Amino acid sequence: MALAVRRDPGMGVAEYQVWVADRPDEERWELIDGEPVLMSPPSEQHQSIVMNLLRQLAPLARAKGGRAIPGIAVLSDAMDGFAPIPDVLVRCGSVLGHGYARDPILVAEVVSPSTVSRDRGPKAAFYRTIASLDAFLLVDQDAPCVEAWRRDAAGAWVQDVRGRDARIDLPELGGRLAVADIYDDIDF
Repeated sequence: MALAVRRDPGMGVAEYQVWVADRPDEERWELIDGEPVLMSPPSEQHQSIVMNLLRQLAPLARAKGGRAIPGIAVLSDAMDGFAPIPDVLVRCGSVLGHGYARDPILVAEVVSPSTVSRDRGPKAAFYRTIASLDAFLLVDQDAPCVEAWRRDAAGAWVQDVRGRDARIDLPELGGRLAVADIYDDIDF
């Protein structure tokens, strides 16, 4: 006799928001595939790359009437069990009164060995469901390499991998990023 195994669907966003509100302020959690995931403190190298991304993306976002922001969770109507917190997101519109955005046009994740499978797996799949999102960047923490994922005219996601001497076109922001600037003051 076969035994059917039912997977618990895990938390939805509404339940997660109630749950996470009671967590200590020093803890940072994100919701990945219905499971709350505690985020470990980032390394200095990770945070330096985040700051470089913010410095490069902020003027491009501002020119489009938007902002480059760290630490805001992203929600999608298509997937209820997710509230990831990308390292940087770009969005336009009024300032949010809470820490959850449904309308980013670009997100960036700085990928470390401990997060690579989650960043390239369920989080990347989630980002592809966000209707407003035009691009997401996976920025390697340990080598000068950026994967730029962009939605093409047909709506399919296309990957473009760039090394240190390359530039990443960001037509959604009307500009380009120099990969070398993302890794400014980073030694490998």
